[in-house]
Amino acid sequence: MQENGEFQKRWGFFGHKRINRIAVFTLPPPMFGFYKEHLEYITDHAVDPDKRRYAVDGEAQRHYIDIDHYVKEGEDPFEVVPRRWKDAVAKFTEDTLQAYGIVPWHIKVMKYKLQRAFESKNIDLILKYSADIGHYVGDAHVPLHTTENYNGQMTGQKGIHGLWESRLVELNAEDYDYFIGKAEYIDDIEDFIWERVRESHLAVDSVLRIEKELTEEFDPDAKYSYEKRGNVTVQVYSYEFSQEYHRRMYGMVERRLRKAILAVGSIWYTAWVDAGQPDLTELQNKEPSEALKEELRQLDADFHAGEHKGRICE
Repeated sequence: MQENGEFQKRWGFFGHKRINRIAVFTLPPPMFGFYKEHLEYITDHAVDPDKRRYAVDGEAQRHYIDIDHYVKEGEDPFEVVPRRWKDAVAKFTEDTLQAYGIVPWHIKVMKYKLQRAFESKNIDLILKYSADIGHYVGDAHVPLHTTENYNGQMTGQKGIHGLWESRLVELNAEDYDYFIGKAEYIDDIEDFIWERVRESHLAVDSVLRIEKELTEEFDPDAKYSYEKRGNVTVQVYSYEFSQEYHRRMYGMVERRLRKAILAVGSIWYTAWVDAGQPDLTELQNKEPSEALKEELRQLDADFHAGEHKGRICE
């Protein structure tokens, strides 16, 4: 068995691509034509923020928030941590916030960036920020992106991050229900994002407890198996262990995925509305610029060549 670095890099990409792709189909007709035309870009580049974690210092903390770092036992972190960035900086310092993750604040920043891109009808930035928003919103819907114990490393459950976020989705995504309705305007983007983070965090205890209980029931040799990925054999959680874990969570993974999809579409839609609902038909039949294409080629090269900057959750 070999632990292959390239495999580890790609392990979590499937779910992010699925979220972005289906989010396009939640959009209203004035937006749908443009996004449908660029469906492959929105899908393929859902993983760009993860690629940047191998190339850009300061990217990693945009994917999570260790909200439980800020509290003592029994305290509600969502009462302790201010939602407004300036208030949080005043209370904890920016260095501390950066050290323990900024995903809810970063999503709000990205929404405004997308809004300004719509206002200027900048096709490159609309595509880039739309794809990026999908990734960060997807991360905010994963329970283990909201805790210091993000990979079970504090409870002897190392590897649970990839199990929940990647393995279960890859095994079960084709059976999920993607009829989730249409994107809706979000009146208060800050409250909306923080509520989704709160929901994710409330599920952390169950995510950890159920896996630990199941591990006690499974023979160690039955918990893991080996699979061929390209020309490399890797160790994975066994199909039987994974599916029993999935079943005991009673649809949690599917619910979070569905919520993430609708949230992505709704944030795109809200940014467009707040930009004055520009006519996107003017941007159809146009390709991204050569400058953006070159930026993406360089990102891909950095991704393949670089070392991960920040935490590794596989």
